[in-house]
Amino acid sequence: MKRMWRALAAIAVVAALGGCAGLPTSGPVQPGPVVTAEALAPDVTFRPNAPQPGATPEQIVDGFVTAASGPQNDWQTARLYLAADYREDWKPQAGVIVDVLADRLYVSTGEDTITLQVTPRATVDAGGTYTDSDGASTPPLAYTLAQQADGEWRITNAPDGILLDEDVFRSVFHSYSVMYFDPTWEFLVPDLRWFPTYNAATRIADALVNGDPAAWLVDSVVTAFPENVDLVPSVPVPGGVAQAQLSEQALAVDQTTLDRMQTQLSASLATAQVSQVEMLVEGARIDARRVPTQDTMVDARALVLTPEGFGYLVSGDLTPIPGLSEAIERLSPVAVQVGRDRVSAAVRLADGSAALVRDDGRVTPLDGRPGLLDPTIDPFGTVWTVPGGDPAATLATTADGDVIAVGGAWTGASRIHSMQVSRDGTRMAAIVSFGARRVLAVAGVVRDSDGVPRALGEPVVLTGITGEGNDVGWLDTVTVGAISAGGEQTRFVEQPVGGLVSSVDAPDGAVELAGVNIASAVRLRTADGALFVRRSSNWVQTATDVTVLAVQQGNPK
Repeated sequence: MKRMWRALAAIAVVAALGGCAGLPTSGPVQPGPVVTAEALAPDVTFRPNAPQPGATPEQIVDGFVTAASGPQNDWQTARLYLAADYREDWKPQAGVIVDVLADRLYVSTGEDTITLQVTPRATVDAGGTYTDSDGASTPPLAYTLAQQADGEWRITNAPDGILLDEDVFRSVFHSYSVMYFDPTWEFLVPDLRWFPTYNAATRIADALVNGDPAAWLVDSVVTAFPENVDLVPSVPVPGGVAQAQLSEQALAVDQTTLDRMQTQLSASLATAQVSQVEMLVEGARIDARRVPTQDTMVDARALVLTPEGFGYLVSGDLTPIPGLSEAIERLSPVAVQVGRDRVSAAVRLADGSAALVRDDGRVTPLDGRPGLLDPTIDPFGTVWTVPGGDPAATLATTADGDVIAVGGAWTGASRIHSMQVSRDGTRMAAIVSFGARRVLAVAGVVRDSDGVPRALGEPVVLTGITGEGNDVGWLDTVTVGAISAGGEQTRFVEQPVGGLVSSVDAPDGAVELAGVNIASAVRLRTADGALFVRRSSNWVQTATDVTVLAVQQGNPK
């Protein structure tokens, strides 16, 4: 497994390569994908103050903690609060504690020791993976100081990593997607990370080439970067072209792998507004081109079942899907997910059973167990079913009709309330209960190289759900949405996987959701048939008499 922050070793390797001959000197500059709205977030730079003459030990510790908001030049200002012989030992990249500013409590435990009690909200590890706090108390952070020869106090020992309050974290750090492939090499899969905006391109490329996928995704995605190929963790972007220096082992990589490496790197750096990327060895460009990948966009129109039929709804008019609409209308299902081929759909019928419907009218019964949830269909045509009272009994029925008992499904969960697979087929989202605790969770889908599912990985809890969990769905490539209802209040939860959760009031009686292509465009259906679309912080009703709000799982190739 690769390790993060191997800068010095990588630099030494490159230096040792000086003068090698036979390198490719030609190759195109590869354009990146369209920059997302996420990447266009404003860049804020804090410039903290240096230590003041005569500062007390507590003022030095407070100043040091505050200076962590300035990552410029490897936290140069923060290091001024450290004793000269300790400055290079402190490792700010070790991680981040995101805490509540008002809860910080400094305590002097001796002339040369200060402790800081904090209330963590989340942590970010060295690889940029964000994890919400579980609410457990943490031991105080301890700082040791010594008076220097000039009489000034400086820190001689501090915890590695930095401490940022919630507001500063949101300004200094942004989320970026590190891109991997699914096991069939057809889809790019985002792995959300958080890095300082300062020198973001270097941090993203380092995480991709020198690091690993998030632990919960390790068995569900693949990377083209060989284990023996390193990146020098300095990616300049002269003229808007990112230059990623790789170790000489990249010269032995076959063309298909190089092209996939270029694809991952370009797509990852696009989230930092980098539109052109070069891979180099000793300053010479490697000839590599982006490979085509499947996108996960869906038709932006609402896909619904009404008394008038099944199809795309615009201004009261329905546009049917040829063949499939007629087949679905004949069944009058209570839930529909249309496959990315648009010639098949997974449905739950009024008797509670699950079936696969095709555009030629064929209906294949899939699962008749009592208490089934709405089925979900992945991009390979496999339909996933599970009874609400038995999460471990998840089945996957392939397009060829093979029924697979999914190993490791929702380990430890006592009940499952809703489940949906991501459009790239690599991640499963669900509302599950662990005893009395109801949560929104994700698990990696483990497949073989042919795309056949074998297991679900260990579930990762994203956030708690209050009240009843009515429905869950993917809102875009990284964001999961959920409807929950408790008492007279219905809430809509929006949770980027690996990001900050938010929730808003939802229309009363909301029971179904369907994502589109951006999280803010989600649609909800209420039990009485009203259809709503989100507009900023409001819900706008767009239709009535909708009996099913269908989920789309992509577009045909």
